[in-house]
Amino acid sequence: MERGAATRGRFASATAGAEGIEIKATIPDRQVGEALERFRMTAGNDEERYIYFFDTPRLGLLGAGIIARARRVVGGDHDCTVKLRPVDPAKVAPKWRKYRDFKIEADASETGLAKSASFSMPVAKGLIKRVAAGKAPIAKIFSEEQEDFLMAMAGRAIDFSTLAVLGPLKAQRWEFKDPACPWAIVAELWRRGDGKRLMELSIKAPVAQTAVAVGGFMALLAEVGVERDKKEQSKTRWALDYYASKIARPRGRSASVRKK
Repeated sequence: MERGAATRGRFASATAGAEGIEIKATIPDRQVGEALERFRMTAGNDEERYIYFFDTPRLGLLGAGIIARARRVVGGDHDCTVKLRPVDPAKVAPKWRKYRDFKIEADASETGLAKSASFSMPVAKGLIKRVAAGKAPIAKIFSEEQEDFLMAMAGRAIDFSTLAVLGPLKAQRWEFKDPACPWAIVAELWRRGDGKRLMELSIKAPVAQTAVAVGGFMALLAEVGVERDKKEQSKTRWALDYYASKIARPRGRSASVRKK
């Protein structure tokens, strides 16, 4: 009883200020086939996406805790996101929370928990393809509000002229319910240019349910025999390391961000 109370207290402290919690588990390539079969995920019931990241060849943004990406959803709307991790929710000005696609979440796995802030905005169809083809500058994708957010929260402005387009990754996304899980499950399967795959399964829950959600979700995966990746790889790091290795790395210090 005391141990349970201590666990709940630890999670309450770690998630303070977050609007919700997202619990993630990565699935290694060798287990992807079994996961697809177990949860009945096919190319016929997925949402197809193409994901582009923007960073320096030396991943200067990622090193500063910043992720800049854009997504093309086949048959759907396109968007771009800037994400900052970690963040202190107490230092987030109320004005950012007024945007529909701004959120502060606690990202949890068995290996840890970190709070992040992400700010998404719509992107006109066709623009992402033009940027990827070098026909429009990367800066065109991101809004002034997103740039202001990074300056306010991280004290940094992105120098878009130093960034490269990394990707695209082909991604498949599914959202489904399982009788053994009270929360909707989201699965994303990413394929890099070398053909390697990584799947992430996740659920979202209210902060008050953090302890039970983490335990329940991990127990479900164990029960159905899905093997979790012991490295708990971040999809973003897994993708960016590959694509950054494919472009020439300039000598000297990266100039991806400018401090105010």
